[in-house]
Amino acid sequence: MTNERYKRGWDKLMQIDGEGGERVIESLKEIAPDLGTYIVEFAFGDIYSRDTLDARQRQLITLAALTAQGGCEPQLGVHINASLNVGLTPREVVEAIMHCVPYVGFPKVLNAISVAKDVIAKRGVSAKQESCGP
Repeated sequence: MTNERYKRGWDKLMQIDGEGGERVIESLKEIAPDLGTYIVEFAFGDIYSRDTLDARQRQLITLAALTAQGGCEPQLGVHINASLNVGLTPREVVEAIMHCVPYVGFPKVLNAISVAKDVIAKRGVSAKQESCGP
């Protein structure tokens, strides 16, 4: 069963995170290879592979959860890339993060927006929006 879970998880990880996900798993091989296995089997083999939510919905939830938790900026960067990989637009990514302000506060949202700005710039796309204020 473990090999089946791992294969299903690896395929899902590559579909969603691509090279970013592969780099995360690779970075764990020397120090915590079992953690990489848990990520692949559990997070992607079991959770991401469920069929009720699509990849876009899952990434919106992940962006909100990482923003709310705070202190997860490297993982947030991976998942912003993943969000763009599965079809969210840069504006949708920014809007999802901004939607967290009333629930988690400005500092966490500002940190997340900073990560989004960097990822979006590296991808060479724009998330420019018109201001609703003066």
